[in-house]
Amino acid sequence: MRTDWEDRRIGQLLLRRTELTEGQLNEALDLQRETPGERLGQILVELGYVSREEVLTVLAEQFRLPLLQLRERDIDPEVIGVIPPELAYRHQVLPLARRDDTLRVAIADPLNLGALDDLRLVTGLDIEPVLADPEDIRRFVEEHYMKRIMADVTEGEIEIIEEEEEDIADLQRLAREALVIKLVDYILRQAVQERASDVHIEPFERELKVRFRIDGVLHDMPSPPPKRLQAAITSRIKIMADLDIAERRLPQDGRIKLRVLGKEIDLRVSTVPTLFGESVVLRILDKSAGLYDLEELGFSPETREKFLQLLNVPYGIILSTGPTGSGKTTTLYAALRRVSSPTRKVITIEDPVEYQLEGINQINVRPQIGLDFASGLRHILRQDPDVIMVGEIRDVETADIAIHAALTGHLVFSTLHTNDASGAITRLLDMRIEPFLVSSSIEGVLAQRLVRRICQHCLEEYQVPYSYVSEYVDPKREEVQEYYTLYRGRGCEHCRNTGYRGRIGLFELLVMDDLIKEMVLKRASAGEIKEIACERGMKTLREDGWDKARRGLTTLDEIARITHADERVLSAVEV
Repeated sequence: MRTDWEDRRIGQLLLRRTELTEGQLNEALDLQRETPGERLGQILVELGYVSREEVLTVLAEQFRLPLLQLRERDIDPEVIGVIPPELAYRHQVLPLARRDDTLRVAIADPLNLGALDDLRLVTGLDIEPVLADPEDIRRFVEEHYMKRIMADVTEGEIEIIEEEEEDIADLQRLAREALVIKLVDYILRQAVQERASDVHIEPFERELKVRFRIDGVLHDMPSPPPKRLQAAITSRIKIMADLDIAERRLPQDGRIKLRVLGKEIDLRVSTVPTLFGESVVLRILDKSAGLYDLEELGFSPETREKFLQLLNVPYGIILSTGPTGSGKTTTLYAALRRVSSPTRKVITIEDPVEYQLEGINQINVRPQIGLDFASGLRHILRQDPDVIMVGEIRDVETADIAIHAALTGHLVFSTLHTNDASGAITRLLDMRIEPFLVSSSIEGVLAQRLVRRICQHCLEEYQVPYSYVSEYVDPKREEVQEYYTLYRGRGCEHCRNTGYRGRIGLFELLVMDDLIKEMVLKRASAGEIKEIACERGMKTLREDGWDKARRGLTTLDEIARITHADERVLSAVEV
């Protein structure tokens, strides 16, 4: 059992061994009193005052325990079964090796004396503890014991019934079985650890697939759950999201708030009935990683400077365009944080609110009670705002109100689903918005995409001939070379051997200057507007991608996957 004296002793050791200050230690001790059961070392790590390695080194010194950097070779598969899965999960302990009557065990918390007593009682062996990183122990415990949990399920520890026999009481019972709860928790922890943005649980005739969307691409989970656990897993997620587990014929949407690996996570849950059962998709919103500054999004210096100038206009509409999942909301949040100040009132209406922004009033649309973008925007204008964000312009009514707001002195941010920046102008005209209203209200349009970033741990150069990159090279912008230096990732443990880790934005910014406004008044086509904008310095998505590929930020494969061939560049090459 932990004592205050032991925690203070650890704190004093950290003061001597690290750059921790007395004030930081007192702050952590105050926080610990508000969260009983939380370890002082963990609080200091979460605050960023010390590293996990520094805490482990001090703990090993205080308790005179060996400190082990866990590797797969340190674990003897023959001894895994000596400790039951429930005990390994509960105490986060990992058996490493057995020698005669002594079991060597990796532990994460040397203050948890009850764990060592339980291990002696259950195994009947002497326990030789060694200290290891809690994250390494958790990873190996899940990896080695999840197979056993699956085997337990298959062997009948949970009774699975046929679909036609299911009733509500059975589903509720199955969803609350300990092993089903552990399995769902395991899936969620793996998803967060792998930096997934979405979890797809998909039923097919003979299997249940679990896939994680990582950096925009779906990856299969290495060990998917058995097909016969499908109903139990779905029901468990529905219970967590407060959905109706009896309704399996209609789509449902819900939300789960939980803490995973020390992070506060929001899960948006969507279920839809398919041929072989309900498909479940979980959108993961990590509050600690959701907000970025404009400088972190990947703008080129020229585009960022132009965009910052747009943010300084007193009124007008700034649009962000692109398909779903292209980072539009993230960019607008960064813009809102830049324009927000104590002297301005900022209100948003979103579907849904993804992240809470300090000092900004945010509204969730609720169509079921009549609160959609149009009606919400109409009421927002009565709140005396300076800056407004509308999640999406979906119809003529919303567009009309947004334009009216811009023309009456408000700065309005919103999004449209178009392929490029010039397409947003023609989309508004197609909505029967008068050209003079479009030209007088729109200040700029930012089109964007997200591409995977090359893993910086395994980055390497390679040479390609001009013929390989000719479609990306504009002779008017740069001198043609015989060979070009590009970059790729070899694949390593940091990027799951994909060669990519993280994402970066591609941007195309159309600024509505006098010539572009004149073309809008003449109802010029999107292609004509784009051509003139490029001649006046606008960089297309594909050109921005080429620049980032040359700088070692992404690859040509990613550019080709995300963008269309640019007609202007191709025509220039042919000439």
